[in-house]
Amino acid sequence: MPDEHDQAVLLITGIQAAGKSTIAQGVAERLPRSVHVRGDFFRRMVIGGREEMSATPSDEALRQLRLRHRLTAQTADAYFAEGFTVVAQDVILGEHLAELVQQIRSRPLFVVVLAPSPEAIAKREAGRGKTAYGSWAIAELNEVLHGQTPRIGLWLDTSEQTPEETVEEILRRAWSEAAV
Repeated sequence: MPDEHDQAVLLITGIQAAGKSTIAQGVAERLPRSVHVRGDFFRRMVIGGREEMSATPSDEALRQLRLRHRLTAQTADAYFAEGFTVVAQDVILGEHLAELVQQIRSRPLFVVVLAPSPEAIAKREAGRGKTAYGSWAIAELNEVLHGQTPRIGLWLDTSEQTPEETVEEILRRAWSEAAV
């Protein structure tokens, strides 16, 4: 388990309803000097002209996604420079994961990919107060995750874990197994 001297940037990704927000918040709460950067916050800041990602995204949706990732990287680096361990999370799939890893300048940088089964995702989605899957299907995003996302960092099948168990596993393993 890391101690207060093990400052890092921890990037948590996975498909919608994988538990990213809950897990990132839980990890940040366990660290003595930490920040939780929610990439989706930058998406929600766009009020006029926002274009959502879809299975066939427009050029503008991709431009906004890359902007969101750049802002996540810049924010992570700024907090890191001030001595914080940064726990950043967002849906970062396919080629976008490698791009974001390159944009984050601070090191050490750890990537954790939450990869529960599609069945576990469907069950979690049914129990949530919000719906993540509009035009996307769980199977489609799971295919992008497993078929197009580079196998970097620590990949965790959290299908049978509670959030607390996932937080514990990340704290136990990320600093030794998730470096990029």
